[in-house]
Amino acid sequence: MYQNVLKRLIDFTLSLIGIIVLSPVLVVLALLVKQTKGPVFFKQKRVGKGKTFFEIYKFRSMYADTPKDVPTHLLENPESRITPIGRFLRKSSLDELPQLFNILKGDMSIVGPRPALWNQDDLIAERDKYGANDCMPGLTGYAQIHGRDELPIPVKAKLDGFYVKHLSFWLDVKIFFGTIFSVLRSDGIVEGKQQKK
Repeated sequence: MYQNVLKRLIDFTLSLIGIIVLSPVLVVLALLVKQTKGPVFFKQKRVGKGKTFFEIYKFRSMYADTPKDVPTHLLENPESRITPIGRFLRKSSLDELPQLFNILKGDMSIVGPRPALWNQDDLIAERDKYGANDCMPGLTGYAQIHGRDELPIPVKAKLDGFYVKHLSFWLDVKIFFGTIFSVLRSDGIVEGKQQKK
């Protein structure tokens, strides 16, 4: 009942309220991003529920000539590609706010496994082991409050699998508030290449 009906109703309601309440913030951030050369929004092909594809929205935080389908941590010297306003947006996670529109449309949920890039075959394959690709991807997820970018792919996929297996209203509430604290502390954000684990 919760997963099939109530979760979507909550997602729709909260994302709509969020867009309305945060509209002044969205406008200000859009104007700041527009000061750098390039579009306001960054759009990228991501993996949705059932391994279908959708276009995710973010405020653009990097220069327009940055490769589009490469995870940030795999870019050479990613710090040099981040715009001044983009650095603030990424550290505060405000670059993710446009995903409220993805949630409103039904591409994403507020809570769920973070949507993989279409070409992240290793992460997609690992998630298949746990049924995590059959769940609606989220703005935040269980893995995001347990390490975020710092996590190796097998661990991230296993945490996503735990979420799918134990999905409930109270787990979503725990993740939602855990995310707020993680964002305030800027936990688990890694820019640049990481050593393989």
